[in-house]
Amino acid sequence: MSIDTELDSLSEVERIKEESGGLRGTLADELEAPGDHLSGEARQLIKFHGSYEQEDRDARKERKQAGLGPAYQFMVRSKVPGGVLTAAQYLAHDELAERLGNGTLRITTRQGLQLHGVVKGDLRPAIAGLNEALVTTLGACGDVVRNVVGCPAPLPGGAREQALALIREISDRFLPSTKAYHEIWVDGEKVAGGEPEAEPDPVYGDRYLPRKFKIGFAFPDDNCTDVHTNDLGLLVIAGGDGRLAGFNVLVGGGLGRTHGKTVTYPRLAEPLGFATADEVIEVAAAIVAVQREHGNRVDRRRARLKYLLDERGIEWFRAEVERILGRPLTAPLPVEVTGVHDHLGWHRQGDGRWFFGIFVENGRISDTPALRLRTALRAVAERFAPGFNLSTQQNVLLTDIAGDDRASVERLLAEHGLVPLHQISGPRRWSMACPALPTCGLALAESERVLPALMDRLDAELARLGLQDEPVTVRMTGCPNGCARPYSAELAFVGRSLGKYAIWLGGSAEGTRLAKPWADLVPFDELVPAVLPLFERFARERGAGEKFGDFHRRVTLEAAPAAEVAA
Repeated sequence: MSIDTELDSLSEVERIKEESGGLRGTLADELEAPGDHLSGEARQLIKFHGSYEQEDRDARKERKQAGLGPAYQFMVRSKVPGGVLTAAQYLAHDELAERLGNGTLRITTRQGLQLHGVVKGDLRPAIAGLNEALVTTLGACGDVVRNVVGCPAPLPGGAREQALALIREISDRFLPSTKAYHEIWVDGEKVAGGEPEAEPDPVYGDRYLPRKFKIGFAFPDDNCTDVHTNDLGLLVIAGGDGRLAGFNVLVGGGLGRTHGKTVTYPRLAEPLGFATADEVIEVAAAIVAVQREHGNRVDRRRARLKYLLDERGIEWFRAEVERILGRPLTAPLPVEVTGVHDHLGWHRQGDGRWFFGIFVENGRISDTPALRLRTALRAVAERFAPGFNLSTQQNVLLTDIAGDDRASVERLLAEHGLVPLHQISGPRRWSMACPALPTCGLALAESERVLPALMDRLDAELARLGLQDEPVTVRMTGCPNGCARPYSAELAFVGRSLGKYAIWLGGSAEGTRLAKPWADLVPFDELVPAVLPLFERFARERGAGEKFGDFHRRVTLEAAPAAEVAA
């Protein structure tokens, strides 16, 4: 539906955005007011500023019995283009997590960092503290272009440095221009007195986008960012000299869906054209503009770019982009994704230095009796001052390490309980989970808190089958929205109700094919027994070099209809 639809036919969120005065609303006043939570309108607007209001659902029953309301808290998400942080910026997150959060950090699947457990009265110092470290939270959530992701590995070759520079340029290009962010969180000016003035954004207008918009960069031989799951994917094309020649432009990816709503579905991005490095920002702006003008503003479940493409067609979409550009797009080059890496372990950077990729289970940086990871990373940051590059697989790469320091870094990490990489199974190092319970309001089932136990059981069976080193992508989410990208995985568990999951099967390791529903409403304790026959058959019958997802796409899913996954 066009943006000129009458306001009374739009979703309630559209009205809130349009009447917010440039994302101000009543946020400033409500932050100063007594109480531990925000009004409904402020709760929507604070997302654009990089925070979600949440509830500790573990405490819900006990508090209700005691006659108390919900235990409100906030998540604060930083926006980190390409996932690249300095040691000082990482330490700023760590200090705020200790002082104002719950003592943990969480690496997101889009290369940001999240603080959890922040109370309303600490929101201002938390967000101001990040800005003091030159990290913003503006646009980390909300109906705007979210964090722009790219490969975090500082490997040799000019194309990677050029791609990171463009990631930063594109991120800056689509950062909301409203002055409200600094007024409310940083300098405190203009937040009191008078009605906020209207402030249409030059990119987004006064209603911003119909829904979130994701942009990702990837390399053909290394799709570590799941580029096809983005609204706009940019596949790097290198020239003969190894430097950046341009990008194949992919559009229409997105994984969110709703159980029982067949009008919602996951979709992978498809080729639209080719853009040189000099053209790509202009092309990206045109694509965002088409979504802004024509995306669905009535039904938020169908507001992502993928639905506009399926409703109007790729040829219509290309014509609209070309109309805005004032010229035709160049056809995409015959280049596709062929590989993927997790960048764990030691790697040469090509400048005499090294980087070390550390597996962070489900992205949670915390201290436990067995692994004091948060303390270890703080110690490494303070002693060696490496770069902290975050991956979309929720891991961290410690970069710019001198060769002479390698042994000392490894020893320090081992002293804090870091498990050597060779002791981590292939499926575990390729596993991911969303936070789910207790803080996500959409969660139907557990995810982050139970995936490690599930992987323990699965690892024991895979060792028996000799498959412990097989790099199978395993992902779990607490609801169907797909934050841990389950629908592009080889094997995924999607929360259906408390303690029960749908099993999806047959995505590709490279992220170029969607999985299909294979079983439904499987209790948590039955998940490993349910999938064990899949691994047993894979061990017996796989072809030479055949991957788990490819094998089961061929012998399991093509031999039987997909399972029905209903509400």
